[in-house]
Amino acid sequence: MIAATDAPGAAPGAGKSRTNPRYSVPALEKGLDILEALAAAQVPQSLTELARTMDRTPSELFRMLDALERRSWIARDPVSEGYHLTLRLYELAHTHSPVDHLLRAAAIPMAELAEKIHESCHLCVLNGPMLVVIAQTESPEPVRLSVEIGYRVLPLTTASGRVLVAFLDPAEQKRFLANDATWAAMSRREKADLSAELARIRRQGHLLASSTRRTGIDVSCVVGNPRVGVRAVLGVPFLPGSANEGKERRLIATIEACAARITNALGLTPPFSRRR
Repeated sequence: MIAATDAPGAAPGAGKSRTNPRYSVPALEKGLDILEALAAAQVPQSLTELARTMDRTPSELFRMLDALERRSWIARDPVSEGYHLTLRLYELAHTHSPVDHLLRAAAIPMAELAEKIHESCHLCVLNGPMLVVIAQTESPEPVRLSVEIGYRVLPLTTASGRVLVAFLDPAEQKRFLANDATWAAMSRREKADLSAELARIRRQGHLLASSTRRTGIDVSCVVGNPRVGVRAVLGVPFLPGSANEGKERRLIATIEACAARITNALGLTPPFSRRR
């Protein structure tokens, strides 16, 4: 939140109160609503579809869509002519992002891990209420699993997401769970089981679990040092029928060692003593 202060030439008393109601900027809010609606959509959206989603009339959105398109924030699909986001947001988000440091630190260790264990791996962070994949390295095997960079999913539905939630500080974790749709849909018993699992993850620094999104096993290890607020997760999805089937638990130490290398490259001390 940015507090208003008096500017040179402002009217006497302007901006002195920190309890003033927030200013309304309808045009800006409308533009941001459009960007958020397109980000949440799975396919390009027509003007009519956007108007329905946002509970506005097409005439309210037309000029704003034209402005966003002229500024290259959005573009139209050549087939459906629906609107979709361009990479403009991604470009700005990564111009001066701390994520860049994490990506540089992870690039070589992840490439070497994929080559060593012949499995794909990916790096995830929390972005608000969502888990976001920010990097991935593919296995050298001809049959491999690939996770799209930029993929977003509710954290508690994945092994990597549960590791990230486990390493939120207690107050932050409580706030997160209070607003999480997956947690809200759980029974009291399911919540108790998940709470126990989160505590166990926090003690050991990793999670091995059956995938909730496909067949196979997922191993996820914490990266960074949660005590200083730097946290990410290195995930390895094991496909059934691969050469590593049945060996997943033995490979945890190798994955942890890679996570520790990334942490060290960030200039941080790993929060756990890794077993080699």
